[in-house]
Amino acid sequence: MTTPAPKNFRAIWISDIHLGTPACQADRLLDFLKHHDSDYLYLVGDVFDGWRLKRGWFWKQSYNDVIQKILRRARKGCRITYIPGNHDAFVRDYSGLQLGGITICNRTEHTTVDGRRLLVLHGDEFDGVVTTARWLAHLGSVMYDFTIWLNRGFNRVRRLFGSLSAWLKHQVKNAVMFIDRFEEVLAHEAKHHKADGVVCGHIHRAAIRDLGGVTYYNTGDWVESCTALVEHVDGSMEIINWSQNH
Repeated sequence: MTTPAPKNFRAIWISDIHLGTPACQADRLLDFLKHHDSDYLYLVGDVFDGWRLKRGWFWKQSYNDVIQKILRRARKGCRITYIPGNHDAFVRDYSGLQLGGITICNRTEHTTVDGRRLLVLHGDEFDGVVTTARWLAHLGSVMYDFTIWLNRGFNRVRRLFGSLSAWLKHQVKNAVMFIDRFEEVLAHEAKHHKADGVVCGHIHRAAIRDLGGVTYYNTGDWVESCTALVEHVDGSMEIINWSQNH
């Protein structure tokens, strides 16, 4: 049986992979990259989870495979941009450099084939918890790891009540930061830069929304939802879910 050729897009955005955590779904990401090619690839932050790795080293072969897959894509001519997030903030020290064919920058712009300008950034700088109470953000990260583990032990509960960890994370986020305003704040930033839209990650909630004439795109994550944002060759945008059915 022949393997189908990868589907080609103009651009792909992925974020919040969290390599270094047991919850990272690297195998699904590898499968996604196997089936989807692009001229541009944007890594929109939290590719590595430095917070988790500082607490204790956890690394699987599949994490190496993800890195090698991305580097091979760069060698084949894909234009790759890496925008660090809060969990891999140590990479921000290398902003402006090109390493292994990958350009590192704190934020960038992407122009779609039909001429729309999109501001691309991780989004953590607009998160009040991360910017004003870093210790609380670290605590939230620990709790999230725990709820992911707990969630996987309660399959029956998941079937009855949905994702336990996603629900708990949503409640914690609601309690400690302005998640309900996150989209509006990012849209305002795009307007400030006279962009037509903004692409971000950070809150692990994939979305495409029009907010007062600015389009807000969130790539989601590769911990639970396994989603990516793509630009088709005609400039149309879509979120691809690569989770339960793949």
